[in-house]
Amino acid sequence: MKFKIFLTATILASFLSTSAQYHSLGGQGDGPNVITTAVPFLMIGPDARAGGMGDGGVATSPDANSMHWNAAKFAFIDQKFGFAISYTPWLRNLVNDINLLYASYFNRIGDMQTIAFSLRYFTLGEITFTDNQGQVLGIFKPNEYAIDGTYARKLSEHLSIAVAARFIYSNLTQGQTVQGQETTAGISAAADIAMYWQKDVDWFKTMDAEFAWGINISNIGSKMSYSKSNIEKDFIPTNFRVGPRLTLLIDDYNKLSFNFDINKLLVPTPPIYALDSSGNPIPVPGSDKYEIEKGMDPDVPPIGGMVQSWYDAPYGFSEEMSEFNFAVGMEYWYNDIFALRGGFFWEDKNKGARRYATLGVGLRYNVFGLDFSYLIPVSSAQNPLQNTLRFSLIFNFGNVTQRVDPEG
Repeated sequence: MKFKIFLTATILASFLSTSAQYHSLGGQGDGPNVITTAVPFLMIGPDARAGGMGDGGVATSPDANSMHWNAAKFAFIDQKFGFAISYTPWLRNLVNDINLLYASYFNRIGDMQTIAFSLRYFTLGEITFTDNQGQVLGIFKPNEYAIDGTYARKLSEHLSIAVAARFIYSNLTQGQTVQGQETTAGISAAADIAMYWQKDVDWFKTMDAEFAWGINISNIGSKMSYSKSNIEKDFIPTNFRVGPRLTLLIDDYNKLSFNFDINKLLVPTPPIYALDSSGNPIPVPGSDKYEIEKGMDPDVPPIGGMVQSWYDAPYGFSEEMSEFNFAVGMEYWYNDIFALRGGFFWEDKNKGARRYATLGVGLRYNVFGLDFSYLIPVSSAQNPLQNTLRFSLIFNFGNVTQRVDPEG
């Protein structure tokens, strides 16, 4: 079915995978068993600062782009208000018209709370639609976007929490009719729940330090359908992110931070379906499902899928552990003006095999900031992520020079 082929191609072009069809035979055998979702653009790191640190940011110091990584960090941000604009030309090694745009804004309300908003827009360029006979139906411009709002609040001098709401719109088919079935834009609503903790520590005799950790469960929301019949619905990329940061204040001019992010998609793992002697899936009588040989039925509600995702891998504990991916990053600042960054992202070969190093630089002057990052795939072969660049402009206003202890 050309609609499925189109969505699969879109997924590859989007970096992760999209429109998961759990009744397919994906995951047969001992090869790759990738977890796929709708709207994978929600998982692309949108800003150049985190992009230079291996796409990690759950516990990095707060900035205008904290919404994607951990909205609870906004409660500790050092400016009164600010905004950022980021631009990523995506998969330039394959095509030249896929782009991710990201804009964010925050405003502190006193010392205890902050509100913030963001807009993420992903365009897949021009795509030619054809029917089964190869006749051109038209040239269209598929696009997706998400609008976010969050409220972050300190619970104590060192701890904060945040909740965020998100509206998601995905128009991949432009209303085309496929095999007599009219398609439609996918729409979903989601929420994030986040927590952040930071504190000065005296672990080192020769220098001051700050330790922080963060947790973020993002995209908790309804499934998405691209058909007016709503028969097939796909999970959105609900994600669990956790990790620490350690910042060493070397002297009045130099500081060095290390951060480590652990991620896991809270989406059911595709099962292994039983096959007959001809290699075809075996239908379950009276339903549109197939017999499962290993694993669990992924056709569950979103919350049930979040719980099931921790123990449903067909090959048990070892496969469950392979579903975690990791990001490690480093950031050096000189006089809070110039920054150098580096990082590495690792994903298991059977769960996507994304492995890449990142480099980045940053500048801050008065209210203005500029960040740049560059991605380097760890592969000798041509990689669609090769030469990925990210750019961010940041504007911060009203630096806070003194804070009030929220506990009085």
